Amino acid sequence: PTERPSPQEHGLDFQRLLDASAYKEMFRQDMIRWGEEKRHADPGFFCRAAVEGALQPVWVVSDTRRLSDVEWFRDTYGDVVQTVRVVATEETRKRRNWVFVTGVDDAESECGLDQGVAFDWVITNDGDEVALSKQLEILVQSLHKNL
Repeated sequence: PTERPSPQEHGLDFQRLLDASAYKEMFRQDMIRWGEEKRHADPGFFCRAAVEGALQPVWVVSDTRRLSDVEWFRDTYGDVVQTVRVVATEETRKRRNWVFVTGVDDAESECGLDQGVAFDWVITNDGDEVALSKQLEILVQSLHKNL
């Protein structure tokens, strides 16, 4: 069985780590360091944990962060893998209260896929709900065709 990371073993509140709070930011660099140690020892550690027990014909694996993650999925599942990148301008991100933090936002965990991946889909999410819906509809239609 795959070892599962447990915030509880470190005395952390899992639900609060999922939001964009200051609580999460206090532990972010420690979480990144722990994840890097796991990946260094076993590059497929988190990818295997993500798919463990999954039986659905379509999976959405959100928040992959590194080229090694994309390569693992492509090596394991081949041509059925579709990569989707969601982008927003820096202006939009700032309106959503994002603030660049040196040592965090320029680390591989945040920008490891900015180069080296030819994404199958690029979705723009700058706040235009109609445009976003149209892009997602095209993506969903394509997935249905390939089932």
